[in-house]
Amino acid sequence: MQEILKSFLEIEISDQEYYDGIISFIYSYNIRCGEYECNQFVVKKMDELNFIVFEEYQIDNKREIHQSFSISKHKLIKTINNYAKKQGFIQRDFN
Repeated sequence: MQEILKSFLEIEISDQEYYDGIISFIYSYNIRCGEYECNQFVVKKMDELNFIVFEEYQIDNKREIHQSFSISKHKLIKTINNYAKKQGFIQRDFN
């Protein structure tokens, strides 16, 4: 999980705009379940408190998922915000 999480952070939390979109999706109470398509990864909201993050591939016009990890909302927000802070991004809190 750590390797794919590290890759997710490096690729997807590389710009203030990308960070803002992802964190807004995670915090949103209006979206009970759904997917947020990032550049290379997808963040899937299973319910208000549980998420799955995976790298999606298109092979022969079919969706393939090779690795994924599940993570709680609290831990995902904390991990993303810690990484964004190191990048010098403005922290968002949508509570």
